[in-house]
Amino acid sequence: MQQFTTADAPRLVQDNFDDINPKDFIEQAPKSKRPRTADILLEEQLPQGLLKAADLTGDFFSVKPESDHEQLPEGIEETAEEKQKHWFVGSVDQGTTSTRFLIFNGHGEPIASHQIEFENHYPNSGWHEHDPMTLLESVETCIEEATEKFCEKGHHIEDIRSIGITNQRETTILWDNITGEPLYNAVVWPDTRTSALVRELKKKPGAEKLQETCGLPLSTYPSSVKLLWVLQNVESVRKAYDEGRLSFGTVDSWLIYKLNGGQDREGGPILVTDATNASRTMFMNLKTLQYDDELLKFFEVDRTKLNLPKIVPSSDPTAYGSLARGPLKGVPIAGCLGDQSAALVGQCGFKPGQAKNTYGTGCFLLYNVGNEPVISKTGLLATVAYDFGKGRKPAYALEGSIAVAGSGVKFLQNNLGIINSSSEVDTVAKSVPDNGGVTFVTAFSGLFAPYWIDDAKGTLFGVTQHTNKGHIVRATLEATCHQTAAILDAMASDSGHALDILAVDGGLSNSDLCMQTQADLSGVPVDRPAMRETTALGAAIAAGLATGVWDELDELHQVNRKGRKIFYPKTDKKTVRRSRKRWERAVEMSRGWLQEDEDEDDE
Repeated sequence: MQQFTTADAPRLVQDNFDDINPKDFIEQAPKSKRPRTADILLEEQLPQGLLKAADLTGDFFSVKPESDHEQLPEGIEETAEEKQKHWFVGSVDQGTTSTRFLIFNGHGEPIASHQIEFENHYPNSGWHEHDPMTLLESVETCIEEATEKFCEKGHHIEDIRSIGITNQRETTILWDNITGEPLYNAVVWPDTRTSALVRELKKKPGAEKLQETCGLPLSTYPSSVKLLWVLQNVESVRKAYDEGRLSFGTVDSWLIYKLNGGQDREGGPILVTDATNASRTMFMNLKTLQYDDELLKFFEVDRTKLNLPKIVPSSDPTAYGSLARGPLKGVPIAGCLGDQSAALVGQCGFKPGQAKNTYGTGCFLLYNVGNEPVISKTGLLATVAYDFGKGRKPAYALEGSIAVAGSGVKFLQNNLGIINSSSEVDTVAKSVPDNGGVTFVTAFSGLFAPYWIDDAKGTLFGVTQHTNKGHIVRATLEATCHQTAAILDAMASDSGHALDILAVDGGLSNSDLCMQTQADLSGVPVDRPAMRETTALGAAIAAGLATGVWDELDELHQVNRKGRKIFYPKTDKKTVRRSRKRWERAVEMSRGWLQEDEDEDDE
């Protein structure tokens, strides 16, 4: 039976889920007559062209305040609480179907935001594209609108210390590095036009060893195969490549390049990416966090012809430049994280054994494994969780996905008519005390991590004359929780780190019953924040760490703590073991349906 990996499975989650010390920058600086604030520290790191206005005052530079409220009496420093009260960080959250810009205060609370949905293009079966200029325009519009709302609330633009960017991963954009114009539509992460190409690549010598270096198996998802397909099939792109004027990047690189002014930027264009995004290309060595010549050679990429973005830390005061136009012109871009990594950071998952799960249409799990990458034996992906730079070790993660979570609830609503809306799921499920012996393996498109059973079919077990809709709804929620628990077990086994706590976000996490069931089946507390914009918050944290809003990771444990609810395991272990054993039996019985059909066709 053919096996497949996480990367082969559709990532169905909707886009809605060590530290830098500024003192390091001024250890050799002469003493000032007043303490250096973040403005001064930032100015010392930024090129002069990025500063708004500066005067030479005494023996250091100080930025001219745009309003009196920034002035501090000589010899008085702001406390951390004061900084958090009126220092703000912006966050671009660029997803598959929409773009948002949020402005957070130092407590991790969103103060203003704006969101735009944009058109997705599907020119052929299995193809999925974006217009790169539409992505850029959506970002600039969101920044403008959210900033206006921010100012209407009485806040000041100069108190926005920096912005961070988080983005859909793997999506690939190619542009002319002379004109700065895109040469082809962005090829989006779930696009499957490369299926035949992937089959051919898997036959090449060394294909089976790629994952040991980059953490990813060959599939249609990584940027490498998207680039190779476009080079082979789009003449204008191939011509630019042969002439050495082709730039390649994921969404973060494209946005950072254009937001800085592209080719017109004084001092030259900025072409960078961070390690969390670079780790999704199959070009980066997980251990060195740099491009690997053997990986590039496998994909027939000539570094002398292709402009690759420089890989820099996820948090840096100068590497990403600053906004070239708009209401936040001159504000530094100081943080960058791929969306799933940003969600882990936004949940403050900084220790090995901490994990986050986003319960969207499906589920997407990231599990912190510490400062060394772990290559999974169970088909999970190895990736970079974050890299905060300044000599600190990067953090790595294992990740896995579940195909059916919120889509299971939609199936009950739209296909079976058991519920009228998603909001009814808890009410109907609680109409019965338990599942009544019903187990629902929601394998509508096979089973993903950690089973990798591509011929499994959705199967309902244990139905009797006494079964009612409450039992089926409960069994549907339990299916997601069982699969999550199984993935967490696999992650703990692969990494050697016991799970500490499971942080959650996403639409289905609104279900108290589902979250309590998750805590019971996984045997660990489930931590649900009241503010669920954890992906955007993660990018804001990366930027804030670089620009003095937060100095230490320890400070962040108080971020986004208001209204959090912890679900602790309540069910006894014997009952849990019996329930999980029954689930595993059901999984085994759900396999083979598709294979039997294929066998009959072959006869």
